[in-house]
Amino acid sequence: LTGAQDGSVRMFEWTRPQQLVCFRQAGNARVTRMYFNSQGNKCGVADGEGFLSIWQVNQTTSNPKPYLSWQCHSKTTSDFAFITSSSLVATSGQSNDNRNVCLWDTVVSSGNSLIHAFTCHDHGATVLQYAPKHQLLISGGRKGYICIFDIRQRQILYTFQAHESAVKALALDPSEDYFVTGSAE
Repeated sequence: LTGAQDGSVRMFEWTRPQQLVCFRQAGNARVTRMYFNSQGNKCGVADGEGFLSIWQVNQTTSNPKPYLSWQCHSKTTSDFAFITSSSLVATSGQSNDNRNVCLWDTVVSSGNSLIHAFTCHDHGATVLQYAPKHQLLISGGRKGYICIFDIRQRQILYTFQAHESAVKALALDPSEDYFVTGSAE
């Protein structure tokens, strides 16, 4: 799966030189993040205008429409994570009201899909990591702060400054004992 500054999203297969599917044409908002769900049957794309779109991967048309597309953040959606069986999605980004980390239910109508919005990260959340064993979300922000959220209780557990500049990367070890952050500096 490839995404570009021009907004295009294309899917390729290792053994074929031509694209299998073009999910989005050039001319859309820049792609900020893309993932497959853990089952590999859906892919999601976040973009610079605050939208998250999700497609079924097994499309037979060359330009399929997303089965879900909504604006998660008013300025940009920088990252997202499929939670559980991919019916629950967490997003990070920047919104005018500082609700920069959100939980969404993809099964209900778009008007009722926001489950919870966390007010955090002045100037926006840049990255997001899901820790399934502990049911935690870890987010990094533009000002170098890390927030850890309990998604079951829907509350912020910890906030601390890890860097002097924007957090650009988060990685979690498989046993979920440690996480690592990387910054713009």
